[in-house]
Amino acid sequence: MNQAVRVGTGLSAQDERAISAILIAYATGIDQRDWLLFHSLFTFDCEIDYGGFGKWHGATAITEYMKQAHANVGPTLHRISNIEIHSANDGVLTRSYVDALLTPLNEGGPTHRGIGYYDDQFARTGSGWQIARRQFHAVLLE
Repeated sequence: MNQAVRVGTGLSAQDERAISAILIAYATGIDQRDWLLFHSLFTFDCEIDYGGFGKWHGATAITEYMKQAHANVGPTLHRISNIEIHSANDGVLTRSYVDALLTPLNEGGPTHRGIGYYDDQFARTGSGWQIARRQFHAVLLE
């Protein structure tokens, strides 16, 4: 099980668990193609920057992109690890590693792998903790 690294957060253990659960649910939402779950992880006005893959504003925009991006691939495994959580003047900040494997939809097709990390800013909303800002940093894309 992935453990959150406590970095002098001032947050409760319950908050840290909830934030870690959101990060893990991101991977689960994609891998299970549970787009309602995926959408619920982001604030309605989130700002998402995936570098060369694109930038999106809003939970609906990033969800639609992910739906399309994963429509023509087979099973996927997105693994989130090395979760760091700390509070800052402008909210709760996290860094987590991602290792994503995208298998081909049809036999003999290409397998893709993306490794990197996410820098996120979380907001506490009426729906609980959600990702308000995300920056993806690619380390390896195959």
